[in-house]
Amino acid sequence: MLADDFGREVSGVRVSLTDRCNFDCVYCHNEGLGDTRGPMDPQDGEMSADDVVRFLEVAAEFDVEAVKFTGGEPMLRDDLAEIIRRTPDSMETSLTTNGTFLPGRAEALKDAGLSRVNVSQDALDPEAFAEITKSGAYEKVLEGVEAAIDAGLTPVKLNMVVFEHTAGYVEGMVDHVAANDGLQLQLIEYMPELTGKPEWNIDIGRVHDWLADLAVEIEHREMHDRKRYWVGGPKGEGGMVEIVDPVGNETFCANCHRVRVTHEGYLKGCLNRNDDLRSMGEMTKPEIRAAFRETVAERVPYYGEYLVRDDEDGWVINDDYIGGPPAVDTDDETATADD
Repeated sequence: MLADDFGREVSGVRVSLTDRCNFDCVYCHNEGLGDTRGPMDPQDGEMSADDVVRFLEVAAEFDVEAVKFTGGEPMLRDDLAEIIRRTPDSMETSLTTNGTFLPGRAEALKDAGLSRVNVSQDALDPEAFAEITKSGAYEKVLEGVEAAIDAGLTPVKLNMVVFEHTAGYVEGMVDHVAANDGLQLQLIEYMPELTGKPEWNIDIGRVHDWLADLAVEIEHREMHDRKRYWVGGPKGEGGMVEIVDPVGNETFCANCHRVRVTHEGYLKGCLNRNDDLRSMGEMTKPEIRAAFRETVAERVPYYGEYLVRDDEDGWVINDDYIGGPPAVDTDDETATADD
């Protein structure tokens, strides 16, 4: 397994299959792009299935244990099941989706080798959901969650971005997962730099404190130094709620073990950076091996290393990392470091 200069082994990869999405979420920086009529063949600029599999076969050589397929909305790719089926057997496969295409496809994805799914669901109220996602697909998402559970893609993790628009729905969502077997909840810290709306931010520490008072049991997770809160019962009986809080969190970045691939085929060492990209293009496997080694070797923790505190306790770019490759706007993730 490859490790960077900070001792962080790369055990997982996130591969974006498209930047297209049939939702237009207000917190997303890649809102509703492209042709979203339904699942279709790869579009211009998107990696082919062969491109994706060639990279994954190389990653498996370096003992990468897991791949998460993301977007945009990855289920807009008609060849998703093929990609999952061709993923090396040694790698666990998971998927982040808005859930609208899971009805009718969840069983086939499970049969292809998919292990589990994360479903974006920011509210249990249809009107609130429509306001946040600019979509009338609330009922379809609920159907998708049920389809995933029925197919055995469990635990189904519900991803909820916590910001001004959703803070009032957190309690209801926590109660929801505590009352329903097969569900877990990830509360994802809002990243105001993605929307230019810092006024929507809330103090994620208050959510931690509230959950700590509510929880029957608190578990520490090594990955990203995260906490899991078990509510309604102890571990294995109650509902699990986890907070993903990377913003300004040096410990989170110090425990990051992932490399990313954009839908265009760029290797990317950090979600928050676009100055460390390497295009795989038409690379051969030996060339991808070399590029992957270089990408891992040059990874640095974003907070605490790439960004450091100035005299006024603000974050500024570390002079050691100024002058790298020019930034290219190819980051197509719609969520933070969810798992």
